[in-house]
Amino acid sequence: MKSGESPEDVRRWFLRQVGELWPLAAGSLSLRTGPCIRENCSACQRGEGHASYALYGLKKSRRFSVYVPQELVPLVQQAVDNGHKLTELIREAGLRYTAALKGQRAAGASARKRQGR
Repeated sequence: MKSGESPEDVRRWFLRQVGELWPLAAGSLSLRTGPCIRENCSACQRGEGHASYALYGLKKSRRFSVYVPQELVPLVQQAVDNGHKLTELIREAGLRYTAALKGQRAAGASARKRQGR
């Protein structure tokens, strides 16, 4: 956190940081295994199942999962990682913005005290 930042400084910093985060996704990417639809699948009969990736998340308080093809996994993983970075940036921005507002308020109070002398 920088000392002496204004709320506008924090805003500019945040927008610069967010501009570098693309693609974005909220949720998690997980490898899951499950049976297929074939009747005599040897992998399913051995209990191994078939592995596939899914993006899990929440939308309007409801859980969802979306199948992710193997070739898209690196891109979706990057989007999920960037989503986590965005969450951290929001937390940091909140702290910096609050500190900037408090600093601005304190500077205004100091100026009022000087004028009152």
